[in-house]
Amino acid sequence: MRQFIRHPSHIPLLYRRVENEDFHKDHMKDISQGGLCFFANDKIETGWNIEIEIPVSHPAFKATGTVVWCRNVHGKHEVGVQFADIETEFAVRLVEQICHIEEYRTEVRLREGRLLSSEDAAREWIRTRAEEFPR
Repeated sequence: MRQFIRHPSHIPLLYRRVENEDFHKDHMKDISQGGLCFFANDKIETGWNIEIEIPVSHPAFKATGTVVWCRNVHGKHEVGVQFADIETEFAVRLVEQICHIEEYRTEVRLREGRLLSSEDAAREWIRTRAEEFPR
């Protein structure tokens, strides 16, 4: 049974092996309090420590974690990362909410043709959907 609820997301992210200085760009599959899953073009070894940047705020959210699994799915790799510390897990709650708000913003644009700023989307999301956000 899963310990943390996974929240789907298609937010872009940057990642790199801690020992390597080059960042790679892709996007998340989902995120939870304990970690996240993202897509990568190349296989990433289990046990590697990686740094992740998620550009959902200024400055960007940064976290370190350990790759706990990596599997090939239709030519891409899904990579599971466990966060390194409790402070990161706490900060992820904010990132989860921002991801939901950005997904809402995209949904409104596609469904209604309205272009919302991040702030306007946040206000609407809080008013209409924050109550549904898991505690």
